[in-house]
Amino acid sequence: MFGWVVMCACAYAKGHGLIPDADSALNLKEWGTLSTISNTDTITNERAIILIANVHAFFVGVCATIAPLPMSDTLLLDPNHPMYEWQVERNSKLGGVFPDLKRMGVTPHAELINGRMAMMGIITCLGYSLIQGQTMIDTINEWVGGAYF
Repeated sequence: MFGWVVMCACAYAKGHGLIPDADSALNLKEWGTLSTISNTDTITNERAIILIANVHAFFVGVCATIAPLPMSDTLLLDPNHPMYEWQVERNSKLGGVFPDLKRMGVTPHAELINGRMAMMGIITCLGYSLIQGQTMIDTINEWVGGAYF
């Protein structure tokens, strides 16, 4: 969900001119190879800012994977860890196509569905953007009725 917030914030910033010198290319002498695409062209300032914003969202996801909360998945837990058996047993009960949502709020079942829906949204947005030949930011703007531009 945090990734979607960052993508919508990037679309808002682009649409309202909050990105300074959005169309100017990064200076190769100042930024080095970090600013190049295929070692020939440099990326624009807008793309660099959006990239850094999404890298921060990615880092939050990495931190959640490395140090999971008690309600999180056991993706990287050590099998020798004391919580491992409890986590595996608990997570095996969560599966299924539609986990039951008997309680409201932040529950493991709700988090599982939230993650699945976020991934389906990303796949849909990427596929639609590729079919239409536009950026994901423009697709998000189109989906929210042109609210950003």
